[in-house]
Amino acid sequence: MNLLIWGLVTGVLFGFLLQKGRVLRYDKQLGALRLIDMTIVKFMFSTVLVGMVGIYLLNDLGLVELKLKGAVLGSNIIGGLVFGVGWGLVGYCPGTSLGALGEGRVDAVGGILGMIFGAAAFAEVYPQLKASVMTWGDYGKITLPQLLGVNHWLIVVVMIVLALGMFRWFEKKGL
Repeated sequence: MNLLIWGLVTGVLFGFLLQKGRVLRYDKQLGALRLIDMTIVKFMFSTVLVGMVGIYLLNDLGLVELKLKGAVLGSNIIGGLVFGVGWGLVGYCPGTSLGALGEGRVDAVGGILGMIFGAAAFAEVYPQLKASVMTWGDYGKITLPQLLGVNHWLIVVVMIVLALGMFRWFEKKGL
């Protein structure tokens, strides 16, 4: 139960940050897809970096245990393409469509219905995918630090430096 409460609290906090970061707005979504407004890219990279530092810190302190999903190229590539096409068609990704509905944006309902339809369609074809697409390019449960044979904090620092450089370049370009 305590875990559910933490999930609810962090979910509400993340939704608040999505709204305050203005990433729920359709024009921001469209700007990201057209590569003329990097607000969403900056928000997403910031979220990934905070998550990366937090998860590795909690793991090193023994408070959590990493439970990795396998790196399967077939399902990752096809899933990424379906996600990208859906985002391009609707103008919202799954998370932002729910946040946009919370803001009262009715145009997000189409994205939510598409998400539910997509989940149902995936459940229907899952047995066929499990024996085919979900086995193509299966590299198992690996991380970038394991692949490179380096300490995970080295990768964290490199990612932070790269992100800060990218953020600075976006700001110089007015993106």
